[in-house]
Amino acid sequence: MLTRSSIGVVALLASSVVMLPGVSQAQTRVEEVVVTGQRQAYRSGVPLQSTPQSITVISAETLERVGVTRLTDALDLSASVARQNNFGGLWDSFAIRGFAGDENLPSGYLVNGFNAGRGFGGPRDAAGIERIEILKGPNAALFGRGEPGGSVNLVTKRPAFEAAGTIGVRVGEFDFYRGELDWTGPVVGDRVAVRLVAVYEDAGSFRDTVQSVRRAVYPSVFARLGARTTLTYDLEALRQEIPFDRGVPSINGRLDALPRSRFLGEPGDGPVTADVLGHQLQLQHDISGDWSLLIGASRRDTDLEGFSSEPELAASRQRLFTDGRSLSRQYRFRDYDAEHVVLRAELSGRFMVLGGEHRLLLGADRDAFDNSQFFLRFRPPALSSNPSAQQGYVIDVLTPVYGRFPPPTPPLQTKRLDEQRAWGVYLQDHIRFGDRLEVRLGGRFDDFEQTGTNRATGAVTRFGDTRFSPQVGAVLHLTSGASLYAAYGEGFRQNFGANAAGEPFAPEESRSTEIGLKASWGGLSGNLALFSLQKTNVLASDPSNAGFSLAIGEAESRGVEVDLQGRLPGEIDLWLSWAWVEAEVSKQVIDAGTGLLIRPGDRLINIPEHRASLQLARTLRLAGREAMLGGAVQHSGERLGETGSAFELPAHTLVRLFARWSVTERVEVSAFLDNALDETWYANSYSRLWLQPGAPRTASVGLRYRF
Repeated sequence: MLTRSSIGVVALLASSVVMLPGVSQAQTRVEEVVVTGQRQAYRSGVPLQSTPQSITVISAETLERVGVTRLTDALDLSASVARQNNFGGLWDSFAIRGFAGDENLPSGYLVNGFNAGRGFGGPRDAAGIERIEILKGPNAALFGRGEPGGSVNLVTKRPAFEAAGTIGVRVGEFDFYRGELDWTGPVVGDRVAVRLVAVYEDAGSFRDTVQSVRRAVYPSVFARLGARTTLTYDLEALRQEIPFDRGVPSINGRLDALPRSRFLGEPGDGPVTADVLGHQLQLQHDISGDWSLLIGASRRDTDLEGFSSEPELAASRQRLFTDGRSLSRQYRFRDYDAEHVVLRAELSGRFMVLGGEHRLLLGADRDAFDNSQFFLRFRPPALSSNPSAQQGYVIDVLTPVYGRFPPPTPPLQTKRLDEQRAWGVYLQDHIRFGDRLEVRLGGRFDDFEQTGTNRATGAVTRFGDTRFSPQVGAVLHLTSGASLYAAYGEGFRQNFGANAAGEPFAPEESRSTEIGLKASWGGLSGNLALFSLQKTNVLASDPSNAGFSLAIGEAESRGVEVDLQGRLPGEIDLWLSWAWVEAEVSKQVIDAGTGLLIRPGDRLINIPEHRASLQLARTLRLAGREAMLGGAVQHSGERLGETGSAFELPAHTLVRLFARWSVTERVEVSAFLDNALDETWYANSYSRLWLQPGAPRTASVGLRYRF
């Protein structure tokens, strides 16, 4: 049976989903079945309208209707999120409100409230995701280590006690083939239910010679151990084979000097393989109708391994800068392994005292992350030595001949193990005074340590410290459908590595302030937010010691966001997101990656000042059956394409068209046309030699059978 607190949480989650465009009443009922007995961690049952921060929720149906299959594409729906350097297509990297994490590691995210995005598991697939929560603003008081712009939480699909399933296939241009299975149902009466989501994808690409394969399964089990106790287990098992692809270079400042299909690695290098095996286990016990205990554990092992041929960035070694066609390349081998273990316990409750209703969260967690890197790298010799084409591992960018030279022998560059250990305790109290005022107070204490071992030399560095991350927020309800809010929070994120003296880096520290307005009227709900963020101890190059860094950088970001979702007259669903973000350096440093001088006021890389996302969809009847037609427009302004320079990526506007039709009660067909205007665009950049071109106009069709 559902307890009173569980029913309250189900109602809250259902109300959150209803605000999203395109979610039918039937699907909302499925949501209620799926989350039966399970409470969402870190939220204490506070409605979104009463939360003093901006939260964007993207439902599974929103992803399915536009044909999104990757996390990065899903996050494009929020204008506050900007793509970052994705490491040759091997991981997800994004910035929220102008700030990204360590550019040498994937962006972290949460899965069902657990820190689970670290490691080298390749780009996250959208299969198995029930909804994506973009929790903007200060979150460190609960989540601990992270970025001040916000956090992304993936809520996975959970088992239901009503048997149901779908099988879907999708085919498209560039030899794209994808199949999905999603089945759920009871296995032990009304006590145990299971769900299985599986994906197989074999895809070509608009990029010459580039092909990829991914296989993934996401099984889960939900068990009622008693009237008040439930257990949930989630498994993530995935293998991806993706060639390392640094994109195309600009030549003499021209981005159109080469076709966007031109691949300048080596097909003979083969794919880079990424493997993931993750487990999550959560035990929830409802102590009473108002108090609940949640105990959880997760473990995620990831591995990335393979060879790559990549453009050399140093001007003193790069022949392309002299003749405009001969690209000098590095040859690399990577074997990266990561192990991430998280334990947590959280007590939540509701009570009245001194005339106020309190929703309390009290929790503790333990985090262990091991990052092992074995890295071999060949670099072409300096141009001053007049190397031959073979010595420079050169490829002609105008008329490439793959396999012209045998791969050089790469010497050892890195053989290192970094171990991070941390534990934290947090307390948050959300207090409601009458019908108008709500206040949120919170704080988190973290104790962390890091050990770095250079396995090639035996040198060991250690660093440990403590941090307290406070948080305060307030909501003033102006009417039943409008409220003002404000929030302030502080946080930190640990840095990897050590400086030239062997001293480990202190963590990045951040401050975040946000004020906003939330409103709902008719079938629409929206949010207006103004924010300001500051970050210190950002890594930058040590000008006196080549190849080493100093934690001396400072940056700031400020901006305005508008988000609006809901249903317009005429059965038209609306999604609108717009953001103006000004993210820049606030202290002069030398960039750790390029060695270029960065001055105060210089923009941060890959962050456009303006981003916007608009989506409209209309439900109608076709031959007596339900159908849907829709379109979406995404705009991104100019972005800095190389730190410490004036090199920019141009603005772009992408148009997507989509449609679906229920041929029968069980059979549905769909069609998608991405980049309908065939815009030439660039997804992200690290330097003028590493530009990631976006896909041209691409069509695909899908077929789904429900059983």
